[in-house]
Amino acid sequence: MSEIKTLQSYLSGQWVAGTGEGSALYNPTTGEVVARASTSGLNLKEALAYARDEGGATLRAMSFAERGALLKAMSKAIHAEREALIEIGRINAGNTRGDAKFDIDGATHTLMHYAQLGEALGDGKVLLDGEPEPVARGGRLKGQHLLTSKRGVAVHINAFNFPAWGLAEKAACAILAGVPVLSKPATSTAWMTYELVKLLEPVTPKGVLSLLCGGAGDLLDHLEWQDVVAFTGSADTGHMISSHPNILAQGVPVNIEADSLNAVLLDPEAEDETYDAFIRDVHREMTQKAGQKCTAARRVIVPRERLDEVIADLSERLKRTVVGDPAHSDVTMGPLCTPSQRQAALEGLARLSEETKVVYGGADVGDRVGLTGDAGAFINPTILCADGPLPASSAVHNLEVFGPVLTVIPVDSLEEAISQAQRGEGCLVTAIYADDSRFLQESIAELSAWNGRLVVVDAQVAEKSLSPGLVTPQLLHGGPGRAGGGEELGGLRGMTLYQQRCAVQGNEPKLSRLTSGAR
Repeated sequence: MSEIKTLQSYLSGQWVAGTGEGSALYNPTTGEVVARASTSGLNLKEALAYARDEGGATLRAMSFAERGALLKAMSKAIHAEREALIEIGRINAGNTRGDAKFDIDGATHTLMHYAQLGEALGDGKVLLDGEPEPVARGGRLKGQHLLTSKRGVAVHINAFNFPAWGLAEKAACAILAGVPVLSKPATSTAWMTYELVKLLEPVTPKGVLSLLCGGAGDLLDHLEWQDVVAFTGSADTGHMISSHPNILAQGVPVNIEADSLNAVLLDPEAEDETYDAFIRDVHREMTQKAGQKCTAARRVIVPRERLDEVIADLSERLKRTVVGDPAHSDVTMGPLCTPSQRQAALEGLARLSEETKVVYGGADVGDRVGLTGDAGAFINPTILCADGPLPASSAVHNLEVFGPVLTVIPVDSLEEAISQAQRGEGCLVTAIYADDSRFLQESIAELSAWNGRLVVVDAQVAEKSLSPGLVTPQLLHGGPGRAGGGEELGGLRGMTLYQQRCAVQGNEPKLSRLTSGAR
């Protein structure tokens, strides 16, 4: 048995360990304990104050270009140790090499994208929001909206499935906006985040980036009204955070990215190139990171006349998916991140099976490359199929199984397809594979209010289209309703969570001179 690592927290500019045994982190392939983390006894009130005073002052003194240079250095520091981080992803999260790269490269790419935005913004520290607006007759008296850095801490509570990317996508926006970060990764996979912050410490000024490894303790009790919380995880936890007494009393903004029953629609007249992209992408979303992505497809809505074709072609792809120990180079799908996640997925699969039928896979263990018996948090890729459109009360439209499980729903018209997609009551992303203009036009018009992002694939872009589960820093990540109602990334839009919008009105020529450094 290998040595069990103790994960410290990085608070008030120093590495500190909590008292007691703390929480265990596992290798989900073998079930072996690989690390422990505790926050017991840590002074979180002091850590927040240090970040506000030291980190906040440092960032606000920097121009956008200087903050961008910092993000660039952070990106390079992570990329330089990519191979070591990939191995940690394998050990602590059950990632295949491809899955770990997806997480780590997503982190470095996002940091570098915001670094480039900072460079483009230049020497300013304040952003102009829109054009000057006349507020009285005569033309001289006008108003201008500004966006300026909040004076608090960005508290980031991240999910277990992306311990690298989760830290980076939130931190990039906050740091470029001029707000220091305290990152609290999910404990079960915090080893990756811990190593990232170790790498970033030499290039990051004191107080700009803090890390809490282990339980949240009394963190929320010490937040102040200029602070911000951004959370990714379950809807229940998001509700607990947003309804915390101190959060409510202080009026702390809370951004939530929660559960999402993402949909995929297929046009009955989709051309071969479009259909091939549909099968390719659905398979990838089902198996990448063992289906443990908030953007993964959960409901695949297809024309009834193509149902058998879809199931046969997707099943054929899944037969080539090699499940097992990700240390083996031929393995293409590893385990879920924790035993509790596996148990939750099996329970969810059982519930969905009550109103659908299994047409591929199932809950049985089966053979695992490099393993014997039932060791590890594995679950088979599983396709479920409904008989037809399902009511809004159906578990398929209400329960997300966070694993390699999806439900195919046959429909008889475009109107039924749209209605079924809408019954998810808010998604991060819906993908539409179509070539027919009417299908595309009506789908976009009717589904845009239900989604944070729509991915449209036709024959002309099919070969080079990005999989719908790939979150890019240029575009919005978030969604309405069940998806939490939050917004992250989206280029400069991602900074607004950490900025105060202020309207300044007065003598327009003088205001123009005073705000000449703003962009």
